[in-house]
Amino acid sequence: MTSPAQPSFSQPASSPYPFSLYPELDATALNAFVTALESGDVTGLAPARAAEVAEVRSVAVFTRGKVTGAHGDLLDAALWRHTGTGPRPVIVMPSPWTSLGWLPYAVQATAFALRGYNVLAYSARGFGGSEGEVEVAGALDITDGSRALDHVIERSTGPVTKIGFLGDSYGSGISQLVAAHDTRVHAVVALSTWGDLGEAFYENSTRHVAAVRALLAAAAKARLSPQTQTVFDNVLADRDVPGTLRWAETRSPFTHIKELNRRQVPVFYSHAWHETLFPPNQTLRMFNELTGPKRLAVSIGDHSGPEMTGMLGLPNRIWTDAHRWFDHHLKDIDNGIGDEGQVVGEVMWSKTLEPRPTWPSLTEHVERVYLADDGELVEEADDAQAGWTATVLCGVDTPATVADKVVESGYAEMAGRPKVYATDDIDRTVAAVWTGAPVAETTRLRGTPRLRVTYRAANPGSTFVAYLLDVAPEGTAHLVTHAPYTDLDSPPDSLISADIELQATAYDVPRGNRLMLVIDARDPFYGDANLPRATLAFTSPEATPSYLDLPLG
Repeated sequence: MTSPAQPSFSQPASSPYPFSLYPELDATALNAFVTALESGDVTGLAPARAAEVAEVRSVAVFTRGKVTGAHGDLLDAALWRHTGTGPRPVIVMPSPWTSLGWLPYAVQATAFALRGYNVLAYSARGFGGSEGEVEVAGALDITDGSRALDHVIERSTGPVTKIGFLGDSYGSGISQLVAAHDTRVHAVVALSTWGDLGEAFYENSTRHVAAVRALLAAAAKARLSPQTQTVFDNVLADRDVPGTLRWAETRSPFTHIKELNRRQVPVFYSHAWHETLFPPNQTLRMFNELTGPKRLAVSIGDHSGPEMTGMLGLPNRIWTDAHRWFDHHLKDIDNGIGDEGQVVGEVMWSKTLEPRPTWPSLTEHVERVYLADDGELVEEADDAQAGWTATVLCGVDTPATVADKVVESGYAEMAGRPKVYATDDIDRTVAAVWTGAPVAETTRLRGTPRLRVTYRAANPGSTFVAYLLDVAPEGTAHLVTHAPYTDLDSPPDSLISADIELQATAYDVPRGNRLMLVIDARDPFYGDANLPRATLAFTSPEATPSYLDLPLG
């Protein structure tokens, strides 16, 4: 399938360039599949899709229709309804953040129907053919989810046993929030999701401007509510941060986690290590606080990439586990998924799958390395020599960046073509660089690296981005992980201690390669608080040395 052209991370949201968070989806092919579901005419469909259409039409009726949502707004929907009168479970699927509405779910909803579920997929308000305005998982969206559930229950020909909500991206957040508010929901599948929307927009107080631009571009055909437009504009313009955080709090599943835990709602998450829209750590925090049955699959790639082949109708382990999750928790099938551990991580770049009983069990021990005055990462604090200074010039980008493009770079990673960084091209006058010794054996990074570093900013307001790179002997590198940091409160010329988590990872550093920590003050993925040509002077006080904690497993 031909992918539509996509903007780079630095492209303004007002660009007319077409953009989708789902570049691999072929709307024409999906519409043909849906038309065949309605008519039974499978002419032109691939054999596998044609067989699915014939099989599902033999047991269920497919119809398009409207769900009456909050305020009487009509939501575009599709229903896969079994004709028998026996009891059966129900799945409701709120749409992703796309003008295609519920259409990306067509193949997987059919697959669920073939497994015996009644399924309703609907377009979230403001998207596709649905009325209303985009509220970003607000109260109206929660009401819509419950109304959608009412709709499918009323049209089921037999008793409804248990109920699941499944969503990808935008629909995943709505699914969690509906489950927290509607006690009829028994289980959730949340793919490429968020836990804390405020942290996703302001990671370590740093604005995710590229993510917001991408969301705006992907919603170019949607009808954003005035409040939604204002919030997004405020993030880009660096206005009213407290107001945005209040807005985000009610839209964060983490805010409502007590309700999910009180009912022990089973939740299955999928995520990508190099996610550029919803950074993994905020979802991990939500996952770790859930006390009911839970499972997390973390994969190579970016937003919605790991589950994309399943939407196209191809074999996909994320969707396979989603089916198994609902079969186990909605149909009480003992398929083993409850005994396989809470976490399965895909190791970069080997694609090895590693199951673990819990998230903390990924990390067996932590190795601390210190930032030394000669640009080295050393194992002993005494070898680091306190008091050194490494100065970074603000306002100048370096080859150390998060990615080339939102979403699209993740597809290159999944195809085995991760971005290559030329470390010799990183100007040491605009970036601070520390490099470790070649590793004597494969180093298995598993978990969340942590960085503690002290710096002095001459001006109020400062931002830096830290990147951890895996450097081959010839000097080329791949990104292991990164994190931004912003300080807005310290007075000018004061020492600032930054203690931050880099994004979680599962990464094998090959023998002979070196780890490199790069800190610079500019990345187009983020808004920064620095003044142009200002400087950040990094150091390591004797009482509080600068170090990097490496999680090993």
